[in-house]
Amino acid sequence: MLFHTWTFALFFAIFYPVYLLVKGTRLKLPWLLLASYVFYGWWNPLYLILIVWSTTIDYLAVVGMSKTFWKRPWLAMSLVNNLGLLGFFKYGGFAAENLTALLAWLNVPYEVPAPDYLLPVGISFFVFQSMSYTIDYYRGQVQQEFNFIRYAAFVSLFPQLVAGPIERASNLLPQLHGNPRITRADWGDGLSLFVVGLFKKVALADYLAQYVDAVYSAPSQYAGPALALATFAFAWQIYFDFSGYTDMARGIARVMGFRLMLNFNNPYLATGLGDFWRRWHISLSTWFRDYVYIPLGGSRHGTFATYRNLCLTMLVSGLWHGAAWTFVIWGALHALGYSLTRALETSAVYRRQVPALLKQAGTFLFVTFTWIFFRAENLADARMIVAKIAAFGWEDPACPLLMLAMVAAIWFYQYLYESNARRILRPAPVRIALVLLMLGYMAMFGTSSGQAFIYFQF
Repeated sequence: MLFHTWTFALFFAIFYPVYLLVKGTRLKLPWLLLASYVFYGWWNPLYLILIVWSTTIDYLAVVGMSKTFWKRPWLAMSLVNNLGLLGFFKYGGFAAENLTALLAWLNVPYEVPAPDYLLPVGISFFVFQSMSYTIDYYRGQVQQEFNFIRYAAFVSLFPQLVAGPIERASNLLPQLHGNPRITRADWGDGLSLFVVGLFKKVALADYLAQYVDAVYSAPSQYAGPALALATFAFAWQIYFDFSGYTDMARGIARVMGFRLMLNFNNPYLATGLGDFWRRWHISLSTWFRDYVYIPLGGSRHGTFATYRNLCLTMLVSGLWHGAAWTFVIWGALHALGYSLTRALETSAVYRRQVPALLKQAGTFLFVTFTWIFFRAENLADARMIVAKIAAFGWEDPACPLLMLAMVAAIWFYQYLYESNARRILRPAPVRIALVLLMLGYMAMFGTSSGQAFIYFQF
């Protein structure tokens, strides 16, 4: 069920009035859980088996930890279960493919059977959210949740279930206690967030996708300029697509009385790769920081260990995004770039004397280059695209001028938002005018065909 479809509109029209009636009663949690399971099961009811299983195991793991001093076996049960689910459903085909290639290289005539099942939507998100609860309880950072239905609602809360933000128990579980207070400001801010997210998806991301998909589906038919332009367009497409989903999720949650964490903070205005990862997919970046980078040792054991831990974390992040070597290379490039520039970004000369615009341009160009490996269908296509862009032929790439104009306008808005002139955007008439402008544009030129959000595949 997609936010930008009539199916969701009907679903929410049924859910929300009942929710307002029961949110102060004991029926709130069962109704919220039922709605979340209907929302998730809409893709495939069999998916519900996985989310119920993961939720139950993690709930029981914390129950077990609460009754003994020997907490590690219970934590291990949670980690093995969750990582096992990810490994089986997300990486089974990747493992089979590479084992077959290895056997062929060893001249062993055997093809490892590839699993024949679909990747459950959002499995990486709800598994990470549920697993963080058991880890945080083991560390003594959150209290035990005794109510199973409340915990299940935390794991499956439908606005952010399939593509985040990946919430922590310390933030979201307390909000599920009691009667959420919904004010007029919540309705206003929630609807504004939803409209902004809808605009990003329908008017921007899906529009850019038309050009990106045409070029990247047949890169051999295009030369350097068209491929470079398509890569530039994809950089903005994935940002508009993913941040648009997050805005809609946060807007829906807001009118329900819940506040989800900020997941994007104008990432293409970052002045370095470290700054970029503090702005892009913040819930995932902080998850890997807290549960991978710091447990590996963080920056506590010298320079070599710091860079080793940084590189391992980025490689794991790349593999989290997809079961393909292109994603591993994408993570490796970010690991290399971050390692080479980490010391530079913290130097006084870089921070004070290098113009911000130059730092932003350099960071954006590097991030955009790495998106080639994220978007390419396979490694061979990625190598071809890089080679052609490097050669940069001079034929006309059929540049869509409206696409460039819209991206330039969004970039200018973001730059204005982070400058001293931000006060221009604060008056209510200005914000209302922007919302009306977005609604009018979508009504006249919206191009969405109801296609899924990019990050649903992860």
